[in-house]
Amino acid sequence: MIKVLHFYKTYYPDSFGGIEQVIFQLAEGSAKYDVESTVLSLTEHDTCINAIVASHKSYKVKADFSIASSPFSLKAMRLFNMLAKKADVIHYHFPWPYMDMVHFICKVNKPTVVSYHSDIVRQKKLLRLYSPLMHKFMSSVNTIVATSPNYVATSPVLKKYAEKVMVIPIGIDQAGYLSPSSDALQAWREKLPERFFLFIGTLRYYKGLHILLEANAGRNYPIVIVGSGPIERQLQAQAKKLGLKNVFFLGALEDADKIALLYLCFAMVFPSHLRSEAFGISLLEGAMFSKPLISSEIGTGTSWINIHNETGIVVPPSDPSALCMAMEFLWNNPAQAKIYGDHAYQRYRELFTGDKMVSSYVDLYKSLI
Repeated sequence: MIKVLHFYKTYYPDSFGGIEQVIFQLAEGSAKYDVESTVLSLTEHDTCINAIVASHKSYKVKADFSIASSPFSLKAMRLFNMLAKKADVIHYHFPWPYMDMVHFICKVNKPTVVSYHSDIVRQKKLLRLYSPLMHKFMSSVNTIVATSPNYVATSPVLKKYAEKVMVIPIGIDQAGYLSPSSDALQAWREKLPERFFLFIGTLRYYKGLHILLEANAGRNYPIVIVGSGPIERQLQAQAKKLGLKNVFFLGALEDADKIALLYLCFAMVFPSHLRSEAFGISLLEGAMFSKPLISSEIGTGTSWINIHNETGIVVPPSDPSALCMAMEFLWNNPAQAKIYGDHAYQRYRELFTGDKMVSSYVDLYKSLI
């Protein structure tokens, strides 16, 4: 039995982002390999000690305060120290500056893995202050895992630690996506056009949705946007100003509805234009559902999932004209779109299944021990 402690700033059910999804899949999927996982995170709510998420342990500690979306907690430090002593491997999920502090204050002397999910892109001034601690942390851990070779090649941080970096792509488990019911499919068919482009994700600044709306000006292709977030009203106002009457803002939906829309959509469009988008799990979901893909070339995992002219179309970032042309090509060439979708699914099966990700991490844990 290998005991692994995952440490990240948020976790289910408080937050359902991509990193939380990866942690969940690792914790659940590795159980069949005789790995016992524990997750420690912070929360805005009351402290929750030793809860069970699915079949693994989850500890939550209320944050004392936050700086630039980075929560801090003195109590969490004491709990981490206790849990780390019982673990065989400490699995950190980067970025989170508080995590680096805890690592050194608690004098961790166990095998350590860092899943490097993203460079710090937006907080440039704070990055200058944090940079010495970050590099000391990266130097001290045993292995750094990147999610794509593209990110390794374009990240200035990862280039400095090439000797300890390995690539394990994020994977998702197809069995976890139950087939949509006929009632759910029929309900959405009645609400939406027969063919539509689909976006799924949190509505944040780096998702490039303002570019997508601008690309659709004058074209008015059906676009379905699933998700909520801080710029939702701003995007709705932009769509109204552009006169886009075929854009559907559906807000956050239950998994069953998202799966139904993945099943029904014509293509996935993923216009993220900044490196804050390190991978793109919903783009991968589109591949798993055999959908042609449209994404931007930002030097990250999005272009490891979507190969230009093989699984879909890759366009320059922040280029509404190129994005419009990509949508127009797929729309007018459904036979080619289907070929792209078939290739996307084949690539998913070869590289991005949940079990491939989990088994690769388990092999890493064993090698470190």
